[in-house]
Amino acid sequence: MDLNSKQLVRKVVGALEDKKAQDIEVLNIQKVSLLSDYFVICTGRANTQIKSLADNVEDVLAKAGYAPRHKEGYSSASWILLDYGEVVVHIFHHESRSFYNLERLWSDSIPVDINVHAT
Repeated sequence: MDLNSKQLVRKVVGALEDKKAQDIEVLNIQKVSLLSDYFVICTGRANTQIKSLADNVEDVLAKAGYAPRHKEGYSSASWILLDYGEVVVHIFHHESRSFYNLERLWSDSIPVDINVHAT
């Protein structure tokens, strides 16, 4: 099943919400970067939850036929990055998210309000 990037974002957000991710934000970076279409950023409370969030995203997207092109940070679980090409998922521990502040670094991006239950 081929999903467009917005549908892929909805699946990612749904997977993160299922595992109680905090402060989920979606940034449309299409006009400011060639890296990807969207960044999905969230926070986990502890290393075990951060890994669980990443595992759930991978499981949900694997069922839809997607595997990450690249994965970083799983062993430390301070910041896990899952690169699905047009969608890049950043799962942070609270301190790391504050330190790296991707929302500020990508302030020229467009915040997206994703309704997971939309069709």
